[in-house]
Amino acid sequence: MKPVLRFIAHYRGRLFHLWLEEVVGWALRSLPGFLPGMLRYGFYRLMFKRLGGLALIYPGVHLTHTYGISAGSGFSINTGALMDGRGGIDIGDNVMIGPYAVIVSSNHDHRQDGTAMNQRNHILAPVRIGSDVWIGAHAVVSAGVTIGDGAVVAAGAVVTGDVDERSIVGGVPATVVALR
Repeated sequence: MKPVLRFIAHYRGRLFHLWLEEVVGWALRSLPGFLPGMLRYGFYRLMFKRLGGLALIYPGVHLTHTYGISAGSGFSINTGALMDGRGGIDIGDNVMIGPYAVIVSSNHDHRQDGTAMNQRNHILAPVRIGSDVWIGAHAVVSAGVTIGDGAVVAAGAVVTGDVDERSIVGGVPATVVALR
């Protein structure tokens, strides 16, 4: 019961938002086709902090804490991707996020000694993704990372540090493999 009360206390002003994104997101998440795609776009345009231009949100995408997500025009996110905007995610224009990519903006505070792991606080760390960025399939972008304009994150990469503009990164942890 204690974790539920902590959740309610922490998200008191956003409980309806979180409930709505879960219920409507669940209803729209798996529907294929043009019309459900437009419904997803319209719904998330209301739920995001900002969503510019037309966005392609493919079936199977899971978005949570959307009140912290801001995306420019030309945004697309592919099937199975997950974004958690709890700590803030700021995305530029013309950004593509590949299938099953994960972008998180918070971590559990593993240093809280004397507190059970499932009751520890979150450390919020915003993610910033520049314009003209491609994040490949199954890539992971950790909290607190900045990805510069024109960068490419290779499929399967785990990004734990900042990525310079026009860099191509890959591997675990991600390192520069080429420049664009």
